[in-house]
Amino acid sequence: MIPDIKICGLKTPEAIDLAVERGASHVGFIFFEKSPRHIDPLTAGALADRVRGRAKIVAVTVNADNEELEEIIAFLKPDILQLHGAETPERVLNIKAVFGLPVMKAFSVRVKEDLRKLEAHEGLADRYLLDAKAPEHSDLPGGNGVSFDWTILSALDANVDYMLSGGLNKDNVVEALSVTKARGLDLSSGVESAPGVKDLAKINAFFDVIDQWRSSVSKGVKS
Repeated sequence: MIPDIKICGLKTPEAIDLAVERGASHVGFIFFEKSPRHIDPLTAGALADRVRGRAKIVAVTVNADNEELEEIIAFLKPDILQLHGAETPERVLNIKAVFGLPVMKAFSVRVKEDLRKLEAHEGLADRYLLDAKAPEHSDLPGGNGVSFDWTILSALDANVDYMLSGGLNKDNVVEALSVTKARGLDLSSGVESAPGVKDLAKINAFFDVIDQWRSSVSKGVKS
């Protein structure tokens, strides 16, 4: 299965154009002021319009209230809301009822026991995003450039639909796909030259690896 690929934390026309041109299925905009990837809804909406219809538009929020979500949705018109905070199952249900948009719920993972948190959201979230737990003293719930032990994901039912996040880059993505069989990949810091600064060369290098992997998988299937 060819995975979805989400490039997150986009802030420039050049980066979003290249990401989608090279094959990103999702583009993410981060609305969290502590993040170096934070963007205002008006600017994000203009960037999203460049690729609307060619990639899914994802609004990434952290414990946002309905007023914040209303503003983001008005300007961005996202296809998906990604909830990257401590949103409860009740809050997920409320957001879906109020705004009528698919929800991707993010969870921080370090050990197998962390996967139990998904159970309470079963049937509520349309998709999960599994990210590495933030290092101690980090103010960011994601985008820290660290990964976790992917082998623990073998404990999940094969039908669980999730995007894998945390420390992914061109050097480890093939291993990640081999170990996890994830249906989606989420990258941010792995294609940056500095926090919040997307690097066009790194975006190209990542998709070069993905293209080579897809070619090898295709040849394997044919043989």
